[in-house]
Amino acid sequence: MTRTGRLLGATALGVLAWATLVEPRLFTIRRGALPVLPEGAAPLRVLQLSDLHLAPWQHRKIEWIRSLAELRPDLLVLTGDLLGHSRALGPLLHALEPFRGVPGVFVHGSNDYYGPIVKNPFRYLSAPSRLSTREQDLDNAALTRGLVELGLIDLNNAAARLEFGGSTLEIFGLGDPHIRYDDPAEMQESLRALPRRRKKVGPLRLGVVHAPYQSALNALLDEDPALILAGHTHGGQVRVPGIGALTANCDLPVRQARGLSVWYDAERASYLNVSAGLGGSIYAPVRFACRPEASLLTLEPAD
Repeated sequence: MTRTGRLLGATALGVLAWATLVEPRLFTIRRGALPVLPEGAAPLRVLQLSDLHLAPWQHRKIEWIRSLAELRPDLLVLTGDLLGHSRALGPLLHALEPFRGVPGVFVHGSNDYYGPIVKNPFRYLSAPSRLSTREQDLDNAALTRGLVELGLIDLNNAAARLEFGGSTLEIFGLGDPHIRYDDPAEMQESLRALPRRRKKVGPLRLGVVHAPYQSALNALLDEDPALILAGHTHGGQVRVPGIGALTANCDLPVRQARGLSVWYDAERASYLNVSAGLGGSIYAPVRFACRPEASLLTLEPAD
């Protein structure tokens, strides 16, 4: 082997070691501030956790999630794919226990119904990995009960209203469109069923979905949210420096596969935050130029 060949081989091994052994454990907080509250309102801190894909042996991830309670968020939003193993429910609830008493909401992702399986990773580059024929093999009902017992609100095709001092939030969500569990009509019915308010200032609206398919984002946009929160993409999981994500695993433009952007049509617009998430399948534990993250968004009064 030539010297150049040995150098390329060593570089490839180094990149592989970094992407599998180091970067997947470099948990970080992505912060942002959005001017969406009415004048005079107190800021609200929203902590978004997504795509934990938690396995019971991931103790470092569990402890890092528990430590996030020290941020004292006003609202916790879970955007799905929390489970990554059939025995992960107990460890997941342990990770979230410090948030008991914090107002929060959740939607499910496909991996909260279906356990991980071995897949060809290159298929993600050609088409979204939508499930259609598998039998559900995770106890989603137990997951839902556990989250509700922690005080979180189920927003799968549902809506809720929360009061935060001088601010009122109407939050609505969809089931996972990645496996076609989204039902905009059911969500709209739940939103319309909220008690009428007499205050002149309308509530701030937030939309929540796991997989940011364009049809789902447009259905949420119909309800005039100031902010939409989503996950699913893993930020591309492997990003090319200078280029970015190669796939979003849905029809979202890859340039919006991570972080804050704007989703809009001809007449309306909403901020969109897509979390790169905290994990990945146990059969593809790879991250490159895409550190696992939680999102801390501060909602502030608009100038």
